[in-house]
Amino acid sequence: MSGYSTILRIRRLEEEVAKLGMRMGHAKNGYYSNEYGDVLSLYPAGDELPTFSRDAEVFTGTLEQLEIWLRGLEFARRYDYLLRVSDDKKRARKEQDLKNKQLLSSIKEAGQKEEEAA
Repeated sequence: MSGYSTILRIRRLEEEVAKLGMRMGHAKNGYYSNEYGDVLSLYPAGDELPTFSRDAEVFTGTLEQLEIWLRGLEFARRYDYLLRVSDDKKRARKEQDLKNKQLLSSIKEAGQKEEEAA
């Protein structure tokens, strides 16, 4: 049943990654593929992570490395919460501020292009 357990493991990881606003995909440059075999990458999904471009590889590694990376991320978020440095509301507010800033910037650029064309 190792094949089916691997499928369940991948599905669980996909759900965890989706909650973080990312998606799993094929590694572009095949980092570590000679050393570790199959590797994958995490990419921002939609406009969930405004600080990254849509094709940015946030993580590249094997399933085992992904599980470790996700545990580390979870630990860091919990630790920030304990120190009252950050929480989900603050993080969401900062991300929305950045999205708004990017939207205003793109509107200004579009307006400048229209003025140049006229």
